[in-house]
Amino acid sequence: MFTEELVREHTCVPRIVEEAEGENRSMTLPSADPPGEAGRAMTHSDFGYLSSQAAAVTPRVNDEPLVSDLVPQALSWSSLNGLVIGDKNHKRSGTVPGIGLVHAPFSLLPSPFPRQAFSQAIELAPLFNLLADRVSQDAEFLHQTLARTRKADHFIARLLDIHLQMLDEGVKQKIRLGLHRSDYMLDTATGELLQVEINTIASSFPALGSLVASLHRHLINWCGDGLGLEAENVPQNGAVDAFAQAFALAWKEYGDNRAVVLMVVCPEERNMYDQYWLALKLFQSYGIKMIRKSFTQVLAEGMLGDNNTLFIGKQVVSVVYYRAGYSPDDYPSESEWDARLLLERSAAVKCPNISYHLAGAKKIQQELAKPGVVERFFENKEDITKVRSCFAGLWGLDDENSAAIIEEAIRNPEGFVLKPQREGGGNNIYGADVSKKLVELRDTDGGVGLAAYILMQRIFPPVHPAYLVHDGIWSCEETVSELGIFSAYIRNGNKEVLNTEAGYLLRTKSSQTNEGGVAAGYAVLDSVHLI
Repeated sequence: MFTEELVREHTCVPRIVEEAEGENRSMTLPSADPPGEAGRAMTHSDFGYLSSQAAAVTPRVNDEPLVSDLVPQALSWSSLNGLVIGDKNHKRSGTVPGIGLVHAPFSLLPSPFPRQAFSQAIELAPLFNLLADRVSQDAEFLHQTLARTRKADHFIARLLDIHLQMLDEGVKQKIRLGLHRSDYMLDTATGELLQVEINTIASSFPALGSLVASLHRHLINWCGDGLGLEAENVPQNGAVDAFAQAFALAWKEYGDNRAVVLMVVCPEERNMYDQYWLALKLFQSYGIKMIRKSFTQVLAEGMLGDNNTLFIGKQVVSVVYYRAGYSPDDYPSESEWDARLLLERSAAVKCPNISYHLAGAKKIQQELAKPGVVERFFENKEDITKVRSCFAGLWGLDDENSAAIIEEAIRNPEGFVLKPQREGGGNNIYGADVSKKLVELRDTDGGVGLAAYILMQRIFPPVHPAYLVHDGIWSCEETVSELGIFSAYIRNGNKEVLNTEAGYLLRTKSSQTNEGGVAAGYAVLDSVHLI
């Protein structure tokens, strides 16, 4: 499944640029009916069109004076506008705000992305909100789907135990708040926009992702005609404002003007500024305070009052927003699990509640891709077709029909990704390691461990040149991009309060890198230049 583009030697001079020496490199905007329009999937010729537009977006490698001029401008803008993270080389940068700041890694210029595919991803956001909500309310489906996984994955088992305890205690989540991110890649093999995953907990970078779009529009305007780009083709990214609005609406539905919003965070967090931006926007726009506490602090300071009202100290909490709790590493002792249980028992609106958290499991995503399963949650045939149109190949490894796909993946590992039930980047298995891990799992304890993983078709997106900036230093690389669409959903009983897309996140990485998380150090923040 490798294409010539994926394996060729790195260069920032695409072949199409080499053939156009001396020509005007200003980007030609697509016609009224560009490739991929009219609802059809993109073809291989369309990807050639995309490559030609990528050549226009990225200055040639011999434009080093232009790049060298742009980078300081971008770095100063980032520092002045809060596009920053904690410096890993400063020991207090993850615990004390304002100490050891460094710019977040970013792409110097926006990356080309088909307008039709971007619109498709936006259109899907409300449908995936509904799907996540309906799956979360189907306890039988959740527990049946994850029954074998819980035997092989202790973390999933603990989450399921909390879910069962909430059901047994009759804890009702009348108000449900979901802040999701559905991630996609363009696939050169099929010409389709395919879903990588949907995140239902701790979807990161709504704030810093918004800032990168503003940075790119600034650089385009600052250069005038020098880049041959149009700022209007970089969509405004309102993710941070959309998140703040969702918190405010959930707070209003809760109905206590004294209440604060609680953000549950890691004890040490270099990405704290993406989080602080949310708190600032919420207060500036709506006058609502957001406090930050770790699980340890929640257990020490938290209690339930009348009607399971959650208090942190003397403060009433209306909304709990998890930016931690998605990884086993966030629960080093029973104290953290006790804190999670306390929060789940409370009357506060959880983002996400335990059922939403489970609905985002990789195994659930794989089960939904089976024939007839989406139909359990949707009746409208058009909606079903739209949702299914973006599903990549997904296979479970825990039933009597799994042997054939396991053998296929062992023989041809480059065509697959082996995924555990984990979030946060750095967990997936690629290439020859897929074969090794599958053989190990199959041949150990009767293959029980296979249930902790799923197999996914490996998606090979088009390659484009980009300038990546890390630690103040730029490099020119062949890259691929992954588009994430944020979405917000609120339901209060039978009333749907909010169901909308909520901005986007583009992450770009070297085409030679498998994993893609920014916080994990594999990718940079980017924005789209629609073509």
